[in-house]
Amino acid sequence: MTDTRRTARMTGLAYLGLAISGMLGFLLIRERLYVPDDAARTAANLIAHEGLARLGIVVDLVMVLTQAVTAVGFWKLFRPVHPVAAGSIAAFGLVNCVLILVAVTFSATALDVALRGGVTSADDALLLYDLNGAVFRLAGVFFGLWLLPMGWLVGRSGYLPRPLGWILIAGGFGYILSVVVASLVPDLAAGAQVLTVPATVGELWIVGYLLAKGVSERTASAQPPPSHEAALT
Repeated sequence: MTDTRRTARMTGLAYLGLAISGMLGFLLIRERLYVPDDAARTAANLIAHEGLARLGIVVDLVMVLTQAVTAVGFWKLFRPVHPVAAGSIAAFGLVNCVLILVAVTFSATALDVALRGGVTSADDALLLYDLNGAVFRLAGVFFGLWLLPMGWLVGRSGYLPRPLGWILIAGGFGYILSVVVASLVPDLAAGAQVLTVPATVGELWIVGYLLAKGVSERTASAQPPPSHEAALT
């Protein structure tokens, strides 16, 4: 197995970990704890399900770690194709990691506040979970941004199917637009999630392809090393 194909499969494995941890943490565990606009129930859930809440914190940290590894993996994979675009994937991905860490800080503090108790503990815990959700939502901008250079590099490199590149680009714009719509018209936030469907399709495709095939060995071997001129084009 060549270094390029090995990098592709390791990146695919990290991306799979990111997808699984994201689904478990934000979509499943968080939904069992956080009750919008209901401070008493949110605090009660945190107290009654302390172990689940702590598991959610760990799962979110796994999401941070796997996204960081995925970002660096894509940089290494695509750097010979276009260093600046590859660096953009890493930069946007790492910024998203920082935002998720901020969100985890809010949820972890919410748990501590609920367990400590007090007159305002329930309201404070709800506020912290509201901030957690707001940061996750705004982090979608950078998640969308990292899909744009990823899609462009998929199309340019020939490592993966070209249609996948277009789907990833559409998914990136969809993610960004969904955040804009949810911010301008909060009542449409749930409906705006349909805009992220292309991203979901593209991510499942790229993860599956990287794990199953890696990259085209013929295309990978034909790529020249990165040069100063490539970095400027």
